[in-house]
Amino acid sequence: MSKSQKGRRSRKSQGKAAAQGRLSGGQAKKSTARYLRDTKSGAIASRNVPLTSSRDDIRRSWAQCAALAQDLIQNSGVLKGACDQVLSDTIGVGLTLSPQPDLSGLGLSEEQGKAFREAIKKRWRSYANTAAEVDYRGKFNLHELVDISLRWDIAFGEDIGIIDYFPQSVRLQYGITSGTKLLMVPPMQLVQDTREHEGLYQGVLHDSRHRPVAYRFRMSSGGISQTQDFPARDADGRPIVLHNFDPMDATDVRGVSALAPSFRKFIQAENLDDATLQMAVLQTVFAIALTSEQPSKDAFEALTMLEDMGGAVVPDGQAGDGISAASALSGEYMGYLSGQLESAAGSRVDVGADPRVSHLGPGEKLNLETPKVPGGDYLPYRAALMRDVARCLGITYGAFTMDNTDATYSSVLMDNAVVWPVVERRRTRRAVPKYAAVYASWLDEEVGEGRIDFPPGYEVFRQNRARICQSEWHGPMKPTADDYKAARAAGRRLENRTTTLAHEMGQLGVDFETVFAAQLEEHRRYEDAGMASPYAVQSSGSAAPLPVEVSE
Repeated sequence: MSKSQKGRRSRKSQGKAAAQGRLSGGQAKKSTARYLRDTKSGAIASRNVPLTSSRDDIRRSWAQCAALAQDLIQNSGVLKGACDQVLSDTIGVGLTLSPQPDLSGLGLSEEQGKAFREAIKKRWRSYANTAAEVDYRGKFNLHELVDISLRWDIAFGEDIGIIDYFPQSVRLQYGITSGTKLLMVPPMQLVQDTREHEGLYQGVLHDSRHRPVAYRFRMSSGGISQTQDFPARDADGRPIVLHNFDPMDATDVRGVSALAPSFRKFIQAENLDDATLQMAVLQTVFAIALTSEQPSKDAFEALTMLEDMGGAVVPDGQAGDGISAASALSGEYMGYLSGQLESAAGSRVDVGADPRVSHLGPGEKLNLETPKVPGGDYLPYRAALMRDVARCLGITYGAFTMDNTDATYSSVLMDNAVVWPVVERRRTRRAVPKYAAVYASWLDEEVGEGRIDFPPGYEVFRQNRARICQSEWHGPMKPTADDYKAARAAGRRLENRTTTLAHEMGQLGVDFETVFAAQLEEHRRYEDAGMASPYAVQSSGSAAPLPVEVSE
């Protein structure tokens, strides 16, 4: 075997050994994370963010977010209208109470249970609509107080109320009946103090199991500000402080403004609007440009240079001919320009109150220059910014901007279908807890003081308070693009036995028991007067089939 063959075999075996060494634990290729596989431009690496807990983020940014949200709402008609839309979608003019007490095993007959529910609805309606009865300050009824709580939820990310009780002596002073009162406390009065070794975090005191036991407020009385602790519940477990917020994490203690994720986009949209408005104002100021084909300053300098160079040109030994030729050319051209200027001297360009252009010089053009903005990208880009804010607030783009230019029947239905669960969630978790807490405390007082008759007695009520105070709350109906088609769909569901009248009426924001009682009373009045009752037709037989709509 030759030396060259031995060398090639040796290098080949060395390469194979090196490859086996890398596979068996030698230096291998560095692996990369699949979740953070970056682009060539380093888009992920350029966004370096720390990992922090949600409640720490809220504690550090709560005050600034609240201040910025308030400022934007107070200085933006769009945001103010959007907040009003959120309130209208959530509670409308107020939620309707439908008592659902569980009276089983308490010794009440069906008639007694019905009378108990009717008494509750009648007295609650009067209480909730009377500001002096429900409001600690005596200024707003319960529906207006819930409006305030929803506005606070948007701006501060939380709403706070305290259930207080007026004794009989104070009630006599104000001429009122009920002692249960709701005191709405601005969230900014809940202190930001944090001392975790004491269980105090952002103004909320916790026990060893991290349950809130007290809230520390900064109250002002007689011009003197001092902190005061309010217990979360009383000795019977009834809530005293009502603190509602939408948590991001299970350890959250406070909420943050619902507008916080959209601050940047909304401010960008405002800047875009301001810049576009300034450009629109500039469009009323136009610039006039008079362009001419006549030579500029450089041409006249060239003529002068030509005269200076003329003495250096001596053709056929005749000195001075170049100078005379250059001078002649310059003179002829200046004469030509003089003639044009004399002819244009009588022309006039007037852009005042009576604009007039009589005549321009030969080769001249008059142009009116205006800004070329906003361009074709303005409306689509602004719409994208507005959609971002609308999505954050939980309302449709059309409701937020009042712009339904490209909306169709199908798109409106889809928008409502997507947003309506958000509305119901907000109603259930933001508005209903306020109503339900006040209702439970009020019903406890009404039964305890005998204004509502509960045959088994107050002691039985107190022992079964939670099950007796159960309730349902109905708000505005789901918006529709076509009421006729929505009514037909409800009729089909009833005809196919896939729903109930109670459910369908609840979707309309009315209480089935109230509607049924009103219909029964009307039916009897028609019969007593010897008139045909509109309800008799429905009860005499099966309902007539709904007409089938034939599409053309």
